[in-house]
Amino acid sequence: MMESANQTPNRKVLRGRPYSIAEFARKYRLDNDEAKRLFDKFGPSATELDLLMAAKRKPPSLATVIGH
Repeated sequence: MMESANQTPNRKVLRGRPYSIAEFARKYRLDNDEAKRLFDKFGPSATELDLLMAAKRKPPSLATVIGH
């Protein structure tokens, strides 16, 4: 398969603010390995990761919703 000259490298556009892996893991009660796997696959975008977790029907922990 021929690649066109105007293709861009496999880079994701950051939508919304970035999460840290620790913040993402804490918000969704994930272990560090799972948080890192998803972070590496989908990027640090809070918008993208929140959409992903909503699709997986994994709600954020109550403490993060109420701001503690």
